[in-house]
Formats: sequence, structure tokens, C-alpha cells
Amino acid sequence: MAGLNFNWFLGPDDGSNRQLLQQVHPSDWTTPQPPAVYDLVVIGGGTAGLVSAAGAAGLGARVALIERFLLGGDCLNFGCVPSKALLSVSRRMAAIRDAHTLGIRGAAGHVDFAAVMERMRQLRAGLSPHDSAERFRGLGVDVWFGEAQFAAKNVITCAGHRLNFRRAIIATGSEPVIPDVNGLTADSVLTNRNLFSLTELPRRLAVIGGGPVGVEMAQAFARFGSQVTLIQRAAQLLPREAPAAAEMLLRQLTDRDGVTVLLNASPLAVTEQGSVRRIQVQTGGQTLQVECDQILVAAGRRSTVHELQPGSAGIRLTADGQLLLNDRLQTTNTAVYAAGDVSSAERLTHAADFLARTALQNSLFAGGARASRLLIPRCTYCSPEIAAVGLSDQEARQRSADVLTLTGDLSANDRSVLDGSTSGFVRLYVARRNGRILGATIVGDHAGELISEVSVAIAGGVTVGRLASVIHPYPTVADALRRLGDQYNRQRLTPFVKRILQLWLRWRIW
Repeated sequence: MAGLNFNWFLGPDDGSNRQLLQQVHPSDWTTPQPPAVYDLVVIGGGTAGLVSAAGAAGLGARVALIERFLLGGDCLNFGCVPSKALLSVSRRMAAIRDAHTLGIRGAAGHVDFAAVMERMRQLRAGLSPHDSAERFRGLGVDVWFGEAQFAAKNVITCAGHRLNFRRAIIATGSEPVIPDVNGLTADSVLTNRNLFSLTELPRRLAVIGGGPVGVEMAQAFARFGSQVTLIQRAAQLLPREAPAAAEMLLRQLTDRDGVTVLLNASPLAVTEQGSVRRIQVQTGGQTLQVECDQILVAAGRRSTVHELQPGSAGIRLTADGQLLLNDRLQTTNTAVYAAGDVSSAERLTHAADFLARTALQNSLFAGGARASRLLIPRCTYCSPEIAAVGLSDQEARQRSADVLTLTGDLSANDRSVLDGSTSGFVRLYVARRNGRILGATIVGDHAGELISEVSVAIAGGVTVGRLASVIHPYPTVADALRRLGDQYNRQRLTPFVKRILQLWLRWRIW
């Protein structure tokens, strides 16, 4: 598409990136000829858009999928896929660094950053056929590249054509926010959109933002050898997570990974002198100067839909420019729905997937699927991993009379002890009256894998007491969850119940 500098987003111009680009925005793509009317037009080719288009086409609908940039969205191109490729390498570097604690002598490692990034690009290109234009054409989807705009209640324009539709789904995703700081501009900083085009490791990296992206990349680049300073406005890292989890992560970053973390810190201005950048930061009643070579901004994301001209289709926006949606993900134009980042504060790939299923069911079948009923777990893939689902730590504390919090430290878990990975805990929030599991926080290696057991339990109505009777292999970290069931059952054994049992046993014996 004219006007887009793909090399800025997908640098360098090598075989892997050319392979990726040919899959997700082929230069020789033939624009489809639209039918008289589409059953469904999907705007946006990220996770939510791809799931919507594939699902509808599989049901026999005539579907158009419009993407102005790269199919696969942020997940494939600038998010989950490249970031986890880097985190995989950084975890191995930490293992080499800490090998002496296991009795391994002489272990050494040196990061060839260019090779690490080349591996990432190869892996990303290798995964791209799943999201490719050719694959979706094979599924029966008309793939359009260009800017989409609403022209009427049931009309979208793209590439000089009018696409009439019966239903439409907006899945245009979100973009990184650049804070309003003097000297901080979109073309002078790194975001997730251009971070993965680096070929040289920054000697000094400043990260603005202590959310999932900020802490993951701060840790990874520190382990690669950068001198990293993380600037976080809030009083803790990962503000959504349990304070105990955030504190463990803070100790890991500062004590073991060498990251300088500034909390309650606000960037005031950015200046440049040659290749050196200076960030003026206010923190703790004083002003500091942070010198760096590159700045990564990871200060949140926002969805943008105004370029679609939604008003032309009777689609109303909220005061802050977001789509006005009901719980069925329907806009004020009853023929238009939304999914993915534009429809939820849960800006996660798996959330986008299931939000798309909700929108698709409601748009094509007038279904009653509700977004509020989705149980969406989350995980930050730092070391230690931090995962959560359902009720949060703060919500549990606010409802302490009704909620029992059960915690098991991994220092008491045999597998964690044997692996030398005792930093972390498993925590369940349960209904005090009947043991129903309401939520969980897990901190430790593979927390993202472990949280799924809790999600299944919540979705299936499995109580914490019932969880105690599920046999887990020994030794495993997951057994720590079962032991929380034992903990719950022991707490139900009040002095009165114990006395009744003692009398019963004496009677039975005699």
C-alpha cells in the first residue's frame, strides 16, 4: 500500500522479512471483485479479524477481510511472536549466568544480538503462513488491502470499491501511546512496532512504562547486556497484579538482572546531544537525569477507530473516542459489531480470539453471547512469570468477609526446591462458604501454564475441596494447587468438628 514504509516496521531488508511480507502483505496481490453484497465484512486482519473471517467463511458466508497494513496484526509481527522469541533466549542466558548455583563450573555465554534477532525473524516468518493472504483466500475469504471507511449504514469503501454488507465486524486493534512529554516523539523512540527491527544492542536502554511489555523487554535486554533503566509512574510494577507478585518481580529485576527501576517516577522532558539522550525524571521529590542511547516507550495502548468514519454508518463513540458497545459487542449500528482490542480493555491475543467468537455468534446468528461472561486469564512472561485469572488480589481483599485467600509458597514445593526455582507462590481466592474458586494469582516458572488448571476449575465449577482429591504427579509444581485444597479442608476442621470426630472415633473403636 502506497505511503507505508515497511522497512521501518520490518527491518532489516533480509530474506526472512521479505518472506514475512510476501505472506502478510504480498506486493502482487490481486484486488477481489466484490459481489453485490457480502454476508460479513471484517475490518482488521489481526487475531480478532482473522478468527472472525475464518469462522464465517467456514460456515459458508461470503466474507471480505480488509487490512490496511500487515495480516497477523501485532501478535505475529510486533507482539507475542517476536517478544517471546527474545524472552526464550534471555531465559537461557539467565540459566547460564546462574549455573554455578547448581554446581556447574565454567559456564559462560555471550549474546550475539544480531544472531538473536535473526533467529527471531526466521521464526516469525516461519509462522506467518498461518495468517497469510493466500491461506485466507483458500478458505474462501476475499482479502482486501487498503484503507476502510464507512460510507453508509451498510456500505464500506476500500481501494476504490464499495463493499455492501449485511453484517460487519470492526477489529482494527490498538496502537502504542506516546506520553505527552516534551521532546518525546513517535519517530524518535522505540515502541513494540519498531523494537524488533533492531540489529545492534543498545548499550543503554531506558524503558518508559512498567506494564507487561515494559518489564518483559527491560529484563530481556538487561540479560542481553544492555544497561537498563525502567521508569514507572505507578507505585508498583504491573499495577493490576498482586503487590506480593510485583515485589518479587522488582527484586528479580534489580538484584539479579541489574535493572535500575524508578517507581512513582514521571518523565518531564527528553533532550539529545549527539547520540546521547537525557530524560529528566521526577521521582521521590527530586529530579534525576537518565542517560541512554535508546528509549522504549511501553506506556499503554489505545484503540483508534475515527479514521473509519464511523459516524457515516451511525456508529457512536464514547467521550474518549472508543466504540460505544453493548455486552453483545454490538455498536449503535445494529449491523456492526466489534472484537479484539477495540472492544475490550483485555488487550490480549487469546482475549481477541474469544471476543471474535462472541461477535461472530451474535452477528451471524442473533445469538446471546455476552462478553462479560468470558473468563480471560493473563500472563506476563518475565522471570518469574506472573499469571492471574478471575478475582484479583485487590478485589479479594475488599471482599475479605466472603473470600478466603489460600497461599502456598513455592519454597515449600518439592519440585521447585529441586529445580532451584523457589521464588514464587500459588494463591487461590475462594468463596468462604462453599469453596468455589473465584480467582487465582500464580508467580513462578511456567505460571502461564499452571493458570489454565485454575481456569478449567472455575469454568467447570470445581471447588477447591474437590481439587484436593485430584491426584497430581509427584513432584510437580502443579501439586502446589492441590495442596491448597488440603489447606482449605483443614481450615474447615474447627475445634467443634474435631471434638465430634474424636467422640465418633472413640465410639467406633469400642
